[in-house]
Parts: sequence; C-alpha cells; structure tokens
Amino acid sequence: MTRRPGKSGKDVLVVLFQEVQSLDVTGPVEVFTGAGLSVGDPGAYRVTTASLDGAPVRTFSGLTLVPDHALAGAPVPHTLLVPGGQGTRAPDARLIDWLRAHAPSAQRLLSVCTGAMLLAEAGLLNGRRATTHWAYSDKLARDHPEVEVDAGPIYIRDGHVATSAGVTAGIDLALALVEEDLGRDTALHVARNLVVFLRRPGNQAQFSAQLSAQTAQREPLREVQRWIAEHPDDDLSVPALAERARLSPRHFARAFRAETGVTPGRYVEQVRLEQARRLLEDTARNVEEVSRACGYGTPEAMRRAFVKALGSAPAEYRRRFRPALSH
Repeated sequence: MTRRPGKSGKDVLVVLFQEVQSLDVTGPVEVFTGAGLSVGDPGAYRVTTASLDGAPVRTFSGLTLVPDHALAGAPVPHTLLVPGGQGTRAPDARLIDWLRAHAPSAQRLLSVCTGAMLLAEAGLLNGRRATTHWAYSDKLARDHPEVEVDAGPIYIRDGHVATSAGVTAGIDLALALVEEDLGRDTALHVARNLVVFLRRPGNQAQFSAQLSAQTAQREPLREVQRWIAEHPDDDLSVPALAERARLSPRHFARAFRAETGVTPGRYVEQVRLEQARRLLEDTARNVEEVSRACGYGTPEAMRRAFVKALGSAPAEYRRRFRPALSH
C-alpha cells in the first residue's frame, strides 16, 4: 500500500464485506461527504470503499454496494472505518489478516457496531477500552478478555482508535470527528442537513432514559412516563405522579417498578440528568437556569447529581463538550 502524496484533506477508507450493515457504511459516509460540501471543499474528506477482491458486496438488508478498490490496491488512509453487520460473525480470515497488517498504518482507526469484533479479532483493541452494540458487548468481552469492554457509551475514543455502538452511533462518531477537524459550525450544518442531533457526546448512554426503562403496559403509567419526560421541572414526587395515574402512592410505586424495571424516583433522576446534559451541551443557558429547567431547583442539587452519576460537576461537564460556552 502507498500513501497518496501531495494532497490536502483526509483520505477515508471504508472496508466492505458480505452482509455488512448498510447504515454503518452510509451514515458516516454521508457525514464526511456532507462536511466537504459544507466548507466548499469536496476534497476535505476523500471517501473510498474497498472489499477484499474489489467485487460488489451484498448488505444484510439486500442492497448491493460496489467498492472503489480491492483492499490490496487501496491507498493507506488517514482514517480507516470498519463497519459491522452479520458478516462479522464468521469473517473471512483474509480480512482479519489485512486488518492486522495494514490498519495500524492509519492515523485514525474507527469501527461501527460489530466492526469492533473484527478489530478485536485482528488484535487491534488489545489493552484498549472499546464499545460495540449493546447486544454484542458480552460476546466481545467473553471472546476477547484482553479488551476492556464498556457497553454503556455510544462511542469510545482510546488514542487513535475509536469504537462506536450500533448503527446511528457511527453518525455521532463521524460528526465528532468533523467537529474536531473542521469546527463545530461545519458539524452542526451537516447534522441539520441529516436531521440528527449535534451531537450526542461519546459517553452518552446507548439508551436514553426512556429506552433504558421498559415501556409500561398500562396506559396510565405510560402517560406518567411521557409526563415526566415533558415536564422535568414539575412536581415529580411519588404522590404527585400517583395522583396523575389515579392510583394510591403505594400501588403506583409497586406497579411502576414492576412494569418499567426501575423505581419512579430512579426514572425521574435519569430523565432529569439526561435533559440537563442536553441543555449544557446544546444551549448557552447557565447552570442555574439549567438546574431550574430540569427540576433540580438549585445548582448545588444538580451538581450533586452530576458528580454522583458522571464524576464531574456541571461546569466541568460543559467545558469538556462546549468549551466556547465556558469562557
């Protein structure tokens, strides 16, 4: 493999294989391509695809993708992206050999979803923190004990290696890299065009509070779940929520936990924390305003919740994700 000389911008090579997950490929590709168009420089990211022998591959959903190269003839990329899919279950040994031999030459090595399985099989995640789709995290940890698997975050960056969770998390990771390379405004422009959030931080859980808990079976309890999400600054005590569900507090608390898997208090904590993180990441509201909007009442109450759950105070959390708002 030879590096292209004398060109600005970043080469991004996406590895293709049979039964790849199509969104793992197209999501990041749309982000990188859109970023170049946004800044008026289509060469900001030069995206190419390659399969083992250069032949078309059939995705798990039945789409056919035609690669630009065979892997053997592909140039060394700045960024190498390995998607996931059903094809990672029994990968071609030649693909693992190629990754083991050539992936270390890339300045950035990325995986989406179960693409982490391929990186791990090639020994590229040894001694690193990594994530993958929540449904496969146990398998990754079991098959590769030398990898420090964390099933919680939507993506993890460990040095020049970044692994992401299922499907849309690849878009989040790509947006984070665009923001790093070309600035927040460019990443925001791309996100708006794709109608996605900018940006879920890597340490955000793969499940939102609403998805982490089960949806209640009974409509009164489902309505309470919706109310909590839409009114985090309201009175969300058990008696108030029980009255909304037209149940006694004791019956409500027992039924809510039985049907959602968490206590009402824990569910409220998760919703408020998630909402506060979003406001700190995506708005210019100060900490006091955010604490009121999310039902904490005082900045100190929100600080305690952040330190307990995230290990950092709200101001420090904002500095990590929105440094411009911290000055």
